[in-house]
Amino acid sequence: MDIKNLVSQMTLEEKAKFCSGADFWHVEGLPRLGIPSVMVTDGPCGLRKQAGDTDHLGLNASVTAISYPTGSCVACSFDRDLLRESGEALGDECQAEDVAVLLGPAVNIKRSPLCGRNFEYFSEDPYLAGELSAAYIKGVQSKNVGTSLKHFAANSMEHRRMTSDSVVDERTLREIYLPAFEKSVKEAQPWTIMCSYNQVNGDFASENHRLLTEILRDEWGFEGAVMSDWGAVNDRVKGVPAGMDLEMPGPGTANTEKLIAAVQAGDMKESDLDTAVERILGFVYKYAENRKPDTKFDHERDHQKARRMAAESMVLLKNDGLLPLAPSSKTAFIGKFAAEPRFQGGGSSHVSCYKVSGSVEAGEKYGVTYAQGYDTKTQEPDEALIAQAVEAARSAENAVVFIGITDAMESEGFDRKDMKIPACQQRLLEEVVKVQPNTAVVVECGSAIEMPWIEDVRAVLYAYLGGEAVGPAIVDILFGEVNPSGKLAETFPLRLEDNPSYLYYFGEADRTEYREGIFVGYRYYDKKNLPVLFPFGHGLSYTRFAYSGLTLDKAEMKDTDALTATVKVKNVGDRAGKEIVQLYVADDESTVIRPVKELKGFAKVELAPGEEKTVSFTLDKRAFAYYNTDLADWHVETGSFTVMVGRSSREIELTAKVRVESTQPVKKTYHWNSTVGDIMADPKGAQMMGQMMQAMNPLAGAGPQEGQDESQAIMAGDAMAAMMNYMPLRALVMFAGGSAEAAAGIQQLIDGLNA
Repeated sequence: MDIKNLVSQMTLEEKAKFCSGADFWHVEGLPRLGIPSVMVTDGPCGLRKQAGDTDHLGLNASVTAISYPTGSCVACSFDRDLLRESGEALGDECQAEDVAVLLGPAVNIKRSPLCGRNFEYFSEDPYLAGELSAAYIKGVQSKNVGTSLKHFAANSMEHRRMTSDSVVDERTLREIYLPAFEKSVKEAQPWTIMCSYNQVNGDFASENHRLLTEILRDEWGFEGAVMSDWGAVNDRVKGVPAGMDLEMPGPGTANTEKLIAAVQAGDMKESDLDTAVERILGFVYKYAENRKPDTKFDHERDHQKARRMAAESMVLLKNDGLLPLAPSSKTAFIGKFAAEPRFQGGGSSHVSCYKVSGSVEAGEKYGVTYAQGYDTKTQEPDEALIAQAVEAARSAENAVVFIGITDAMESEGFDRKDMKIPACQQRLLEEVVKVQPNTAVVVECGSAIEMPWIEDVRAVLYAYLGGEAVGPAIVDILFGEVNPSGKLAETFPLRLEDNPSYLYYFGEADRTEYREGIFVGYRYYDKKNLPVLFPFGHGLSYTRFAYSGLTLDKAEMKDTDALTATVKVKNVGDRAGKEIVQLYVADDESTVIRPVKELKGFAKVELAPGEEKTVSFTLDKRAFAYYNTDLADWHVETGSFTVMVGRSSREIELTAKVRVESTQPVKKTYHWNSTVGDIMADPKGAQMMGQMMQAMNPLAGAGPQEGQDESQAIMAGDAMAAMMNYMPLRALVMFAGGSAEAAAGIQQLIDGLNA
């Protein structure tokens, strides 16, 4: 389709109207020119297509679809292939239901456990989030259906989300909050990107030229259209030239009139409208010209696929030998979530699912008994329900208590107040462990919780929000049909107060300062050496794995080279299983403040008992770099780096060293307030400074002074060296007697260094 030609035939009024949706879910069409109207709809963990006529608020019932595990759950799979497969399944559903763009994935960083939308987000780590997002996008778009990567950018809070200003320094943006978007764009080219509600450093994302044009398009090469989150537009006339193409929902009649008036008054170029419409038509025709109306999908088959995805993703946090349960054991399932699981998040990602399978139903073949234990409509304990549950636990050999957070406590649109489970569940658990020492806990919620009871139970399985087949998936793991292989994509702190954003998270009015900077999640806990409940990357298995033979293909390299790291992993247990091998990189000595380690590679490996495989990782410049704001680029400092391989961020098994030489010169400007130490760190500066100091200091190189022994002289020399290290050049003039000759010598040094 010749899109430019189409746009050239449109009137100003038609162009302006085209920059807003036709209704809540549809993009404008133009019958006069044969342009179809296509549908966009919510994801990312299931299709939420509104059935029949769309209503103004998008609240009508949606078509039956499969509810897959949420982002917080499936991220714990650390499995790119699984994410791509889930994307392919969703792409088929979209084709079958005539949906052009699925609104997802969501890659915002988990800055705090309190964010009400954490269930939809992948991780606290930008590398992991970016890798999984790119795989998901490739899967969906392989079916000729678009994605809408969201929410761009620095949108890690639901509190006052439509007006808040995320105040973030440049290095933190580049290292934490933008990389998942960058990776997704460069590797997978989503058809659209959704801008977030919030402001970023004083400008609403919907009109932020630096984000939407300079970074997204000019730097990263994004080729698609930017659409607004629903109701995110602040100033439409400012937004179009900034790079915000499509306002949703529509019709935005008032803003359409403003765009027309702005062009007629000369306040906006019509060519900006042309560009926006061309981008919108780009994804319209990508879909329309590749429409597959005969696409079929099998609800039951995909329900089982959702079950497998959930089982691959759940995390066994603790197990002292209780799990897997013997199929013949007498087991009591306790807690309402066992029968009626919480399996998806609230808000825009809520799916009208094919069917919901609970754990009690799935556990019937093992003869499990059931007691409700609590009511999800209240937090208050029900003594009668608790008494029934205690009796069921006492009468069994094992008890599995199902707990979690309700929709009323965790949803899009608001943030959690704390990390606690409901009081009724807390009380239930306390009473059950009094009578049943063989107690396991299954947790169903979207993010981290506090676990003051962790020492009182023998096992904890974190199911997150595992989709409509979460019940059977849990039973598969509890009874050993599936060996758990998920690992945490976020750190679980001991207390909310330990979280790095705790003091600043909700901000003041509409200003939210990201004062913790780059120290988000494990980057903070590791730097502070704080104890945590469970570290990033943690997860147990029913088998054991041994690591050996970490090798690097070179001991020295330039930052333009690639490094290959290989490691051997062996299953030394008695059952098949999958291990997630994690690779971290540390800068051994840096002039800038950096994390102790950062995830730069991961691989999920399936191994039979006794089987050993070699896993390879390729590390490029970005694996060693930090974002240098002076250069406005990624920069590697020359020096030694440690490559670490382990089971989690806190369980490093093997290390190896590599020296990386920077090929990117950093021009330093020296002046009268430059310190002696800064100059001595420069080889050229050290040579020139040494010569100057010899001339200026008559004691240089002298032995002990009168009245000093050798040790006193050494101590005096060390103290002098420490003091001199941070002395500015201007102070040397005074210590040299304040002479004009000394001042001239220092000026000559400065000029020589800057030459």
